[in-house]
Amino acid sequence: MNRSIAQPIALDQVAADAVGLIQAFRASGEVSFQDVSLMDARTNYLKACAANGLEPETVADVRTLDYPVAAGIASLRVYRAAGTPAHLVTPVVVFIHGGGWVIGDLDSHDSICRSLTNQTSATVIAVQYRLAPEHRFPVPLEDCLAAIQYIASQASQLKIDPMRALIAGDSAGGNMATVLANDPACQALGMTFKGQALFYPVTDMTASQPSYRRITCGFPLTARSMHWFREQYTSPGQDWHDARLSPLLHAEGRKQPPLFILTVGHDPLADEGIAYASAAARAGSEVVHQHLPGHAHGVLTSAGKIETGRRVLAQAAQFMVRLLGTDT
Repeated sequence: MNRSIAQPIALDQVAADAVGLIQAFRASGEVSFQDVSLMDARTNYLKACAANGLEPETVADVRTLDYPVAAGIASLRVYRAAGTPAHLVTPVVVFIHGGGWVIGDLDSHDSICRSLTNQTSATVIAVQYRLAPEHRFPVPLEDCLAAIQYIASQASQLKIDPMRALIAGDSAGGNMATVLANDPACQALGMTFKGQALFYPVTDMTASQPSYRRITCGFPLTARSMHWFREQYTSPGQDWHDARLSPLLHAEGRKQPPLFILTVGHDPLADEGIAYASAAARAGSEVVHQHLPGHAHGVLTSAGKIETGRRVLAQAAQFMVRLLGTDT
């Protein structure tokens, strides 16, 4: 859609704690990811996460490790909660960062992972996968599976219990998190996911949900942004109905591990996330669904400026604590 004739959603429909960031974005010309070079998109995203994210919390230990992937290596970062004895075996939360499979890294979501480990007392392991378009689908997903294999194989050294695990992710990371949460290969590798926490996940790559027609301008992530991310991630001719890309299209009647899911109203991904939560509930899955009608995509990585992001992260942490049994 031509942005010159598209009408943005009025600011009085934006949540009060998010108006400032959205107003600043609009006043600066609405330059988004697809409007700049790939290098600038990556740099700008890291700067925005640093400027708007949570203040990094002190934790007991942080280590960045390499893990093997097909024809190379990638990295993961291990966080141990403040006050956790070095010898203590804990549950584990595997966190997969968002960024449309194209941007983002271990640093962009560092403060989120620090907060989660302290709130849950679980070891949080953040996964860096190789990014598109240099590494297109299914490489990022396969890297995440390789990370899970590595984590399970190193459980003793990492002082984690792979039978008490939960997987989480935002946006594109949420897409890969739910695909892996439902993949029997993970259990075969020795990792049992007790639940999944998804923050505005991509669940339908066909881009056919009504929210794609509703969110066309006025926010950092629009339908045009998502089309650009999809073009970077997938190769020409890709079947977007593939279950690894569009889990919503394969969710009916499939019981899933317990699910915490956040959706936000001013997001092209809103309707597919709502539909995914509904399909999981109809299939008999435990679902905790938080919908924020006045917020936009990225509330988690802007939680330093948007108080609601901090609150919803705490709600997700409570869900994790209950499933992982770290409240004793």
